[in-house]
Amino acid sequence: MSHAHEPSRPTDKLTIWASELQSIAQAGLTYAHDDFDRERYQRIRELAIKMVAEDMGVPDEQIRRVFCADSGYQTPKIDTRAAIIQSGRILLVQERDGRWAMPGGWCEYNLSPAQNTVKEAKEEAGLDVEVRRLVATVNRRPPYPFVVVKMRVLCDVVGGAFEPNIETTASGWFPEHDLPLLAEGKTNADQIRLCFEASRDPQWQTVFE
Repeated sequence: MSHAHEPSRPTDKLTIWASELQSIAQAGLTYAHDDFDRERYQRIRELAIKMVAEDMGVPDEQIRRVFCADSGYQTPKIDTRAAIIQSGRILLVQERDGRWAMPGGWCEYNLSPAQNTVKEAKEEAGLDVEVRRLVATVNRRPPYPFVVVKMRVLCDVVGGAFEPNIETTASGWFPEHDLPLLAEGKTNADQIRLCFEASRDPQWQTVFE
């Protein structure tokens, strides 16, 4: 499943500060037993919401849906993307907003990263794939007020064909230096470059941050 559409990215420093406040508030709301403490942590969360909403010029509720969608101790989210490269071209799928990305999305709670990569390639690109090699595991802060662990995985196609679906409208093969308009929060040119390098190097060492 692809990422849901989220508001655009506010100022970097403000996002980092507000995200840290939200993380403190979420942990406090999870572990605090005193009602007065819980009230204070809820107020911290509300202030973090207002900081981002004010900077972006959007309603508080739009940010609240992002900040308050999780509970428990806050940890990074995992995003997996299938890097499918054939004859010097990489497979990208077109999002409904017209931009392009490697097929992938949030890792389901009951699937391993490898299983999630296979699932997303089928759902978004219509392809049956086998996982070959982990290209990179990196931490990024895309247009979301939380940290994402991004996993890019080289895959081989073993069958299937693209069909339009609720998430993607087209698929296409693109050379490394002639890419379409990318959905930068999901796939950027640097990530694609790494995938091409890994596909050419049998001794590739996984980029691990």
